[in-house]
Amino acid sequence: MARSIWNTATTRLWSWWTSCTSSKKPRGQGFDAAIIGCFYDVGLQAAREVAERMPVVAPCEASTHIAATLGDKFSIIVGRRKWIPEMMENVIRYGMKERLASFKSVDLGVLEFHQDEEETARRFRKVAREAVEHDEAEVLILGCTATYGFYSELQEELGVPVIDPMIAAFKTAEFAAELKNRLGWSHSKIGGYESPPPEEFAPWRLEEQYDFGDMKTWLQRARA
Repeated sequence: MARSIWNTATTRLWSWWTSCTSSKKPRGQGFDAAIIGCFYDVGLQAAREVAERMPVVAPCEASTHIAATLGDKFSIIVGRRKWIPEMMENVIRYGMKERLASFKSVDLGVLEFHQDEEETARRFRKVAREAVEHDEAEVLILGCTATYGFYSELQEELGVPVIDPMIAAFKTAEFAAELKNRLGWSHSKIGGYESPPPEEFAPWRLEEQYDFGDMKTWLQRARA
């Protein structure tokens, strides 16, 4: 198991680019992998370029790959319909278009999932049952990292695997970190994930602008 996993939003990834490109663990904190903290998988490709040796994983990619091993077809339950087009682009990019049964929306925003959890669960049950009974989904994916805590009840009620995207991302990150640490397997640096030359960053003086010092102190400031 990985010694530790750093779960961070994509907007923070550039703050530690110098640590990644120098193949050192950020600020000596002992991180083995990084996780994009959004089901959109925003910035995943760029993050893998910047992280020279550290594995970077994301919830949608991790969830769809796990789902494809657990059933022939899966459905993704999202909050709002407007999320679907961009998420569909990722499903296609990950080679999972033929495995997707449907997208289902519960018409809730990120901040609304836990305002009335009984109502959220009711909506999840309704669209989940539709996905299984009418769309022939054999696996369900909750398509937002803010849907933590709902998968277990749905899974028990419907009798199909229901994937929590953050758990999927964390377990994938643990696996990726172990592969890297034990076998040296990480993102290829030939082609799409090739890291930009450090000299291209020098004129921007990013290390000075994003010098957060001690990581614990920076995290405390970020939450303030």
